[in-house]
Amino acid sequence: MPLKRIVLKIGSNSLASPTGGLSGVILDRLAYTLSAFREGGAECILVSSGAVAAGMGALKMTQRPHDLIGRQALAAVGQGILIEKYSYFFSKYEQTGAQILLSPMDIGEAAHYRNAQNTINKLLKMGVIPIINENDTVVIDELCFGDNDRLSALVAGMLQADLLIMLTDVDGLYTANPKKHKDAQHLDRVEDIAGVKKLADGQGSAIGTGGMITKIKAAEIAANLGVPSFVTSFEHIENLTSILQEQWPRGTYFVSPPRKLTGRKGWLTYGALTYGHIAIDAGAKRALKQRGASLLASGIIGIEGSWERKEPVRIVGPEGEEVARGLAELSSQEINDVIGLHTNEVLQRFSDLTSGEVVHCDNMTVF
Repeated sequence: MPLKRIVLKIGSNSLASPTGGLSGVILDRLAYTLSAFREGGAECILVSSGAVAAGMGALKMTQRPHDLIGRQALAAVGQGILIEKYSYFFSKYEQTGAQILLSPMDIGEAAHYRNAQNTINKLLKMGVIPIINENDTVVIDELCFGDNDRLSALVAGMLQADLLIMLTDVDGLYTANPKKHKDAQHLDRVEDIAGVKKLADGQGSAIGTGGMITKIKAAEIAANLGVPSFVTSFEHIENLTSILQEQWPRGTYFVSPPRKLTGRKGWLTYGALTYGHIAIDAGAKRALKQRGASLLASGIIGIEGSWERKEPVRIVGPEGEEVARGLAELSSQEINDVIGLHTNEVLQRFSDLTSGEVVHCDNMTVF
């Protein structure tokens, strides 16, 4: 199948210059490659780190701050530098970029999600290359993507991309860390993504965040959203366009399974921000997991949090384990008033409901 839409993610470690700041050589090679993809008929979305590294270079700093406020301050300095450099190098190849800063709220709130999705799709139709980064200057520790690998997977799923490419400092996944183990074997293809998580060494560099474990987790998210992934070294940038002719450089290809989470269920599973949880008994848990049933009030034993109708909630079992996520048909206060009631009693209390489910199976993902 031809690749028509590609999300490419590059991290700070790949973009950083050894002398500080951003590497013009790497940025030029990246701009050339994205231009070549466009000329080959593929739409491109770039998910780029580098704002903090750019800020460090501007302020002549050699140590990345460990505190959130320090990183946010550097991101504020560096974000403009980053997009300016991308604009310069894109213009060399007659391409136009557009900066998009996303926070988890933009993915987690349904209206924000649709707006981001529509804007990016419009930019692609206009022939523009979206350049996406987390909005580091305003995000809080408790509510952040954690790394741009996860963000790139969510973006790939949001835009129904044909491929997610993650560039790093190694040429794919090995059975052990190749820098420490000479007998480590390279994996060209991974079908059981969950099974290889334990092979990853999650240590990151002094500049970038994460490691191979974040790539595997991102690949798993993308795969479940219907998007295969390819992890390779940024040293192979110029060779990436051969992918359009199905000639792959050295790297690891993560297969997407036939069954995938799309649309609302994919968003509920990986993107949606939840406003609390509904605790259910063992019988309700069995009904959800074994029969794919909707959640009824009779199986609810308690709630925690506050939400309105049609807002996302977590559903937890008797031991507190997360069983499912879904859109609540009733607000938290309304659910609190019908805990343990039968469906006909729920309908008597709320005549505006078309059915008596608290969370309908069509609006729920079960884990």
